[in-house]
Amino acid sequence: MARILAIDFGKKRTGIAVTDEMQIIASGLTTVNTEELIPFLKEYTTKEKVELFLVGKPKQMDNSDSESEALILPFLKKLEKQIPQIPIIRIDERFTSKMAFQTMIDSGMKKKQRRNKAMVDEISATIILQSYLYSK
Repeated sequence: MARILAIDFGKKRTGIAVTDEMQIIASGLTTVNTEELIPFLKEYTTKEKVELFLVGKPKQMDNSDSESEALILPFLKKLEKQIPQIPIIRIDERFTSKMAFQTMIDSGMKKKQRRNKAMVDEISATIILQSYLYSK
């Protein structure tokens, strides 16, 4: 089996999480500057076998697309063009940032550590990935 890689796309930073090769455990991998995301993914997929990209789909409470969807669509086109062999699935990412922040509180992180937005992005990607694994 190969890994599943989840992406919590952001205007400045993007959180990334991956599964183990058996697709049992979701773990935060890193946070990447969004402008460096495609090169990072190309390099990562040459070193590790990835069978699927999960990309968060930001939604409003009324189920309509969030404003940030306009930033994600061009990225998805680039990703499909640059790494066409790996399929992309979109996952509803409502509340993942709030859940990530609560996870940081629950795990005992100090207030100063919780201000680290890169950590929130990485945990959000992990939550997206974990919700996909639960749904399988």
